[in-house]
Amino acid sequence: MEVDWPSFTRGLKVDGRTVNVIDTGGDGAPMLFIHGLGGVWQNWLLNIPAFMSSPRCVSIDLPGFGQSEMPAGEISIHDYARVVDTVCAELGIDCPVVVGNSMGGFVGAELALSYPTRVKQLVLVSAAGLSTEYLRREPLLVLARLWAAGITRAGALTDPVVRRMRLRRVFLQTVVRYPEKLSVPLTYELVQGAGKEGFVPSLQALMEYSFRDRLAQIEGPVLVVWGRNDMLVPVGDAEAYEHLIGENAHSVIFEDTGHLAMLERPTRFNELLRGFLAGERAPEAGVEGVSA
Repeated sequence: MEVDWPSFTRGLKVDGRTVNVIDTGGDGAPMLFIHGLGGVWQNWLLNIPAFMSSPRCVSIDLPGFGQSEMPAGEISIHDYARVVDTVCAELGIDCPVVVGNSMGGFVGAELALSYPTRVKQLVLVSAAGLSTEYLRREPLLVLARLWAAGITRAGALTDPVVRRMRLRRVFLQTVVRYPEKLSVPLTYELVQGAGKEGFVPSLQALMEYSFRDRLAQIEGPVLVVWGRNDMLVPVGDAEAYEHLIGENAHSVIFEDTGHLAMLERPTRFNELLRGFLAGERAPEAGVEGVSA
């Protein structure tokens, strides 16, 4: 499906800083997509087109990522949720279905906790926020700074990274189960999101914030989606989220899948999401097949 993305792109001012927003418009029930650490709104390129014929689809580059400016103050998970709430208010979106990946899931869950009337349904895709509590912060931040510097340099070599199979695997194997299966244009978009200024402070923010004891306060339906082979956030966190949120949450595990289930298994993910929007419950076994 060919989409004229520039026609849906705009910049909103939040606290005097520009936040890049994709807004497809329309009258249907809105959906809001939030990318993860090191990501961009393009992480949802295989999902938004599947829904934009009816719902209003909105996605943003979180401050410090993509085409959004760094925030005026310090980055925090709560403040990211506040920014998302402000964007929704500016766009006249009252109660969207919120879909978040990794740190975006962390932010989406915080949005549901701090602004409960803002979220109708919540989808957590390999969400950060639980096992990240126990990471050793200082060593990891040092490694993150080194990684960010390396990936920024790799950004200058985008074409070789995208087109050469071995380089794609080197730079993406911790995120995607089979980097070689991603299309060249999609891989290009993913690599463009790396090495942004917000990466290290956002990593520090997600390690310093905990909402474990508040998750049971989320009242709306919650779908938890994980890749069995996620190398960044352990698959055990899916069960933990389901348990901590309670009976209104259920989890689905995608076999042979990494950290980006929505890109690695787009057809299956979109079908699952469509069913969730319609009020259907995922298979009792909690496991989806491995076809695209």
